[in-house]
Formats: sequence, C-alpha cells, structure tokens
Amino acid sequence: MITLYHCRDARSFRPLWALEELGLAYELKLLPFPPRFLARPFLEENPLGTIPLLVDGETRMTESAAMIEYLSVRHGGGALSVRPDEPGYGAYLNGLHFGEATLTFPQTLVLRYSRLEPEERRNPQVAADYARWFLARLKGLDLILKDHAFAAADRFTGADISIAYALLLATSLGLADDFPPDVRAYWSRMQSREGYGRAQAAQSTATPSI
Repeated sequence: MITLYHCRDARSFRPLWALEELGLAYELKLLPFPPRFLARPFLEENPLGTIPLLVDGETRMTESAAMIEYLSVRHGGGALSVRPDEPGYGAYLNGLHFGEATLTFPQTLVLRYSRLEPEERRNPQVAADYARWFLARLKGLDLILKDHAFAAADRFTGADISIAYALLLATSLGLADDFPPDVRAYWSRMQSREGYGRAQAAQSTATPSI
C-alpha cells in the first residue's frame, strides 16, 4: 500500500492528485502544517520534517514533482508521463520542474513572510518582492498556453499537476487576480478535472493522523 503523508493544499497535493488521476489505492496520513512543529512524531518518519513523504515498500520520497513521475511510471503505466521518443518529452520534463523550482519556490517566501513568521518577524517588502517574482515567471507559462491547452504533448500530464499546484498555492495567497488571461483559463480547466476534485475531497474528508 502506498502511504502519503500530507498537509492540506501543501506540496503533497501534487502526489495526491496524481494518485487520484491514476486511480491508485493509497493511505492518506493528514498532518497539521507545519508538521515539524505541530506533529513532532512525524520526525521519526521524516527527519527533515517536510511534506510530502511518500512511502511505497522500501521506497521513501520527499520531492513532490519526482513523486508524480514515480507514480506514473511505477504504478500507472506512464499515463501521466511523456516518453523520450515523443516530441513533447523536453517540454514535459521542463514543466515538471518549472512548477516547483520556478513557480513554487518564490511563493514559499511570500507565505513565510506574510503568514507563517511571528508578527514581529513578518516582512511585507520581502513578501511583495517575491510575489512579483512569481507573477513575472508566469510569462513563460503564458507563452505556452497561447497555442496549447496543456503544458506538454498537447495532453494532460504530470507537468500540468506540477504547474497547477503552484497556481493553487498562488490562489491561496491572493495572487490569482493577477494571472494572465490564458493562465487563468488554464487554471480553471485544471480545477475542472475529476482527479483534482477527488483529491480535494480526499483531503477534506481525511481524519488527522497525528
């Protein structure tokens, strides 16, 4: 049984969405955020204290974008992947990592310095600067979406899960009003997927594990 340690709408939403898209059986362990402070027993499972943690037999993974590819190839017959001999292979790999390294990273600083730090340590200037950084990086996605409905290979892939999660986080941070029109339409399409809806329902009905 695949086990996913998860916090609501955290990066772990990526593998949760992938699990639902692929129709795989899994156990969801819901934790409070941030678990390294609010669920100390979790450190016995993941000394980093970070979410997600995916456990599949002897395999233990902590990188959300990598989990999408792992689940697709190992358990999903490659349904969310693009093969190396397909024209969209490079775009797929780029999108898989673009969603995390380029789009999610700056938002973690917005989140930290606008909400997570104690009041006296919050820094509106840092939060605003990194919000602008994130929005500027959406230009790359916007260029793709002017001619394509998906991030790669003209079909839904794990790259879309990786990128769309960054848009979910941005929405929770109040940045969605500044999405370019094509990005806004893409985000609406992603939210309309049944797999996305099932993942949202799964995290909404899960019982906290710790």
